[in-house]
Amino acid sequence: MPSVPKPAAAYPATRLRRPRAHAWSRALFAEVALSPADFIWPLFVTEGAGERTPVPTMPGVDRLSVDLIAQAAKEAESLGIPCIALFPSTPPERRTADGREALNPDNLTCRAIKAIKAAAPGIGVLTDVALDPYTTHGHDGLLSEDGRILNDETIEMLQGQALVQARAGADIIAPSDMMDGRVAAIRKVLEAGNFHDVQIMSYAAKYASAFYGPFRDAVGSGGYLKGDKKTYQMDPANADEALREVALDIAEGADSVMVKPGMPYLDVIARVKDAFNIPVFAYQVSGEYAMLETAARAGLIERDRMIIEALTAFRRAGCSGVLTYYARDAARLLG
Repeated sequence: MPSVPKPAAAYPATRLRRPRAHAWSRALFAEVALSPADFIWPLFVTEGAGERTPVPTMPGVDRLSVDLIAQAAKEAESLGIPCIALFPSTPPERRTADGREALNPDNLTCRAIKAIKAAAPGIGVLTDVALDPYTTHGHDGLLSEDGRILNDETIEMLQGQALVQARAGADIIAPSDMMDGRVAAIRKVLEAGNFHDVQIMSYAAKYASAFYGPFRDAVGSGGYLKGDKKTYQMDPANADEALREVALDIAEGADSVMVKPGMPYLDVIARVKDAFNIPVFAYQVSGEYAMLETAARAGLIERDRMIIEALTAFRRAGCSGVLTYYARDAARLLG
């Protein structure tokens, strides 16, 4: 950690409260600025039309049908939010052990991409690449007969998934599976398919966290998950390992990297930014959101101030942007 410099002069010549005395001065001296352009808004896609289904474990968050996703994208664009992230709630009848619905060019994600591009062509679309929304076992990859995650076989599926999303109009492919070598493999097929401008935002440091529970409810995979994901997601005890993961993904062609979860891993965000000076994003995940929102609704914390303070913390740690379920609310507050 860098040492804290001693002030040039002691009290009373130096009074650090001076710049805090007025709102204009606090704004002038602020080290980090927060704006709607810093947010990526995660949205959950469901089948149907005019369908808005609340996620019980995430107060204030709904699953939206494709037509309502398009409306949300238009709202995001009007608020200055630059990017939408899509996560499908795949119907049970379309889930299989091999997750082949991920390769369907007419799946929920692909239809939502096209609807967003038609409604709000100026907004970016980020898509998740992993098999857990499509499998009957809830894992991000293919399983062997004895229950092991098959790394290399999974990568072939992820390549196909990335291609169908790029063909549908995705701007950022975001592999969240944590298979070794998947960034290079996805970059290879994107280049071969002439998708030279499609970005890869790698979930480079994705931890095997207890904070994902509400998300799994939202995409309908929680009840399917057999076992845990500790053989491919990172150990929460490790930070040096995160730097190795990030270094590999950069070398394989990632344009930006993500740390997930967010607030419990601010130290990892700061270390990644200091080490690589690459665009770093954080995901303020479902468990973080649910805790904060539940506390706010119980009157335990001041909601508006909490939202801005929490998101500012990510920027202070070194984030270029944040995936947050508070994107719309924060954009309105910053309005």
